[in-house]
Parts: sequence; C-alpha cells; structure tokens
Amino acid sequence: MIRVGVIGLGMMGMTHLDEYLKRDDVEVVAISDADEDRLHGRTQAAGNIDGQAEGGFDFSAFRKYDEGRKLIRDKNVELVDVCLPTPMHLEYGRKALRAGKHLMIEKPLARTARDARKLAAVAAETPGLCLVGHCMRFWPGWDWLKQAIDERRYGALKALHLRRYSIHPGGFYTDGESSGGALLDLHIHDTDFVHHCLGMPLRVSSVGYTKNTGKLDHVVTRFEYEDVPVVIAEGSWTQPAAFGFQMQYHANFERATASYALGAENPLVVYEEGKEAGEPIPLRDGMGYTYELDYLIECIKSGQKPTTVTFEQAAESIRIVEAEGKSAANNGRPVKL
Repeated sequence: MIRVGVIGLGMMGMTHLDEYLKRDDVEVVAISDADEDRLHGRTQAAGNIDGQAEGGFDFSAFRKYDEGRKLIRDKNVELVDVCLPTPMHLEYGRKALRAGKHLMIEKPLARTARDARKLAAVAAETPGLCLVGHCMRFWPGWDWLKQAIDERRYGALKALHLRRYSIHPGGFYTDGESSGGALLDLHIHDTDFVHHCLGMPLRVSSVGYTKNTGKLDHVVTRFEYEDVPVVIAEGSWTQPAAFGFQMQYHANFERATASYALGAENPLVVYEEGKEAGEPIPLRDGMGYTYELDYLIECIKSGQKPTTVTFEQAAESIRIVEAEGKSAANNGRPVKL
C-alpha cells in the first residue's frame, strides 16, 4: 500500500484524488490547501472536461494541512502529489524530494526551463521516483499515435496538426507572469507531445496574441523537422464561456490519415488508402490521468525509474515553449533550438 499526500485541491488536485481513491493499492492519508473550504470539502474546483474533479468523497478520512510543507514533513506520506500554482513547483517539489519522498508533480514542471532544470538536478541526486503530469503521453488515442509513428504503421508521417481550444480558466491563470498564459499552461500539452513523438525540433516559428493574461493566450506554432514536412500546433483559451473544450489531432501518413476528436462518438478514426470508409479505432476507457498515475505507482512498486516522461524531458519541453514565445514576440521569426 502506497501512502499518498496531495498538495493543492484545485481542478487537478481533485482529479488526482479521484484517481487515487479508485485504487486498492494506494491510500490517501493527507491533503493540503490554504483554502479552508476546499480543505474540508465545502467547496470544490470544477473540471473542464467530463471525468475531471468529480469529487464526492469523504474528506474526514484525510489528515488536513493548511500548508504543504507540513504535509511533506508527515512521516506517513510516501508519495507527495504537487498540484500547486506553477511558480510554487520548484520549491515544493524540491522539498518533497529532499525529504526522501516520491513525487508526482503537475505540468508544467516549473515556471521556466531554468527552474525545471534545477528541479531535475535535485531529482537526479535524491532517492524518490518522480513523474510530471504530461498526461497526453498516456492519453488513449494519443499513445496510439506515438506507436503508429514509431512503427511507421502507415508509412512515414508527413503532416501533424494538433489543436486545443478552451475557455479561459480564470483565477490564478489570469496572472500571465505566474501562469505563463495559454502558451505555457495549455499549449505545452501539444508542444510536449510533439517533443515526445518527434524529438527536439530544429526551429520553431510562432504567432499569437494576448487577451486575458498579458502573455500569449492564443498561439500557432510550426515545428521544423528534417523528415516531417508539416508539424503545426494551435492552442487557445480565448473562447467564450459557452464554448467548452476541444482537443483534436490530424496525422497524415504516406498511406493513411488518422483523425482524433475528444468527445466524438468514435474519437479516433483512421482513413486508409484503398478503403471505402474510415475505421474507428477502439480505445481504452478513461483519461491520461488514470494511466500516468498507474504508471507511477507501478514504477514505485517495482523500483524502476520512470522513462515515459522524465524531468529532463519536461524541462526541454519548457525550453521549446520559451522559444515559441521568443518567436511570437518577433512576428514569427524562427528560433533555433
């Protein structure tokens, strides 16, 4: 039984709690939040897609701390799950690792690539096993795409388009200096997934605009690779309140096109040359949050260091995002990586 403490009970903290409490090999022993109402379950953060932050559990079962450092000092906690605002990741992640804990930390790993590298350095010299919540690497249909690219299942990848549109989440995320805007908090999902599938791009070229935060709230990026002619990702949280959330990709291979749309009756359909109709691809139930936590728990049980996503890779994804921001600030001028 792995004993877990969750710091930060916003949307992602509640989503992680949901996932832990479904398991019989994990015990949530402690929670922490500075908001007394959240800490005692009187109010609850909402998710932006079905299945997030469902809640409905008994908060009386957990030890409660009004400050995350107190939870980290709890000797009964083996795995610390940090779901705090991004600028706090370095401090609390570092404290958890130096206390000898295992660490789950939400994306982005830190506010800057420099801070992310600092946290990766601490992780390298401490015994705890670590995972950063780049959930798209585990998301049903997206993990399928990674495998299809690696196997050249339909020939070489020729073009990849990713699109992620959302309403603005409000609250902490309105402060662009803290959140990094949609570029760092939303679009990084797709930047990291491109990095995961294709490696470090040669250059990035980005355009965008701000609406809510003073930082990029809508961004379109071209990622340049020697062997894939077109790789484009678009991310935005500038939509009206009634819009909701959309997450899509289209991957054109030499012999097929794969199309994914979250929430569709058949989210992933492959259209192969020579076939009269698209073929729906069966996907695992659930979301990437389920499978990333599955992966971390199994790594802890086996003592194997996670490799599907590492702190070093997460720091490099932030470096790509920072290059995108530099390009957008210079009217789309390419930035080398």
